[in-house]
Amino acid sequence: MDEAGAGERLDRWLAGAMPDLSRARLQAIITGGGVLVDGRVARRSLRLKTGQAISVRVPAPQPAVPVPEDIPLAVVYEDRHLLVVDKPAGLVVHPGAGRATGTLVNALLHRVRDLSGIGGVVRPGIVHRLDRGTSGLLVVAKDDASHLALSRQFSGRTVEKDYLAVVLGVPRAAEGTIDVPIGRDPVHRRRMSVRAPRGRAARSTYRVVEALDGAALLSVRIATGRTHQIRVHLAALGHPVAGDPTYGGRRRPASRRPEARAALEALSRPALHAARLAFTHPATDELMSFESPLPADLQALLAVLRR
Repeated sequence: MDEAGAGERLDRWLAGAMPDLSRARLQAIITGGGVLVDGRVARRSLRLKTGQAISVRVPAPQPAVPVPEDIPLAVVYEDRHLLVVDKPAGLVVHPGAGRATGTLVNALLHRVRDLSGIGGVVRPGIVHRLDRGTSGLLVVAKDDASHLALSRQFSGRTVEKDYLAVVLGVPRAAEGTIDVPIGRDPVHRRRMSVRAPRGRAARSTYRVVEALDGAALLSVRIATGRTHQIRVHLAALGHPVAGDPTYGGRRRPASRRPEARAALEALSRPALHAARLAFTHPATDELMSFESPLPADLQALLAVLRR
């Protein structure tokens, strides 16, 4: 413990020293006796002193086994190898920190007797994901062979993934390519960034479908599947996805009409929808292509922005 941290509370000092762990996780570790100061179990409110020895024992996470739940699902296609689901905005794909129930996985376990186990007990059948606030198409594997074959298609970038997004402002170029690596934000660890020192290759192409009042409807295709890729890339372009508090910054809608500005500011989720998904069927080699219309909330938004 150096002089810079002297006088600081233990929990606050740990939050800065261990940014990969959430504050809630750190507080749980402290409460459970996992933090020792000079060899003694410490309280989170302890004020630190120069020269103290601090040790932290981080227990391995113990994922809960998801339980089947009777949650309605919009199934677009299903056979004995896979199913394609039209996920609503707000539905989390799989259990994680702070979310053990009410996910797509819980719903799938109720509908399908035996999902692929390659994703582990927490993510059975899950080949790819959509953010909680993103709506649209997602393919799920029922058996291990299908899971492996679909995963190879995603990693080989042969799956076609097209999204519709409402963004703030209208891009100057009617179409373009954003080919910028994405990695963990060096300051805000729960966010992704194009400024990360060790980013992974990410490529998105966009086309302006319609210019609106202070906004635009874009069609976006991603060649890679990095976390938050579309949201990060469009924000880097200067046109963040409407309704995205994480990457939208403080930008306010520049719409001319009050009702248009109000509609954009009232969005409760990012205006992003996985509208088309195409892949080769893992068992039949048939090209499968599916489309999903914009959900009601985004259709209502467009109606206001078009007036």
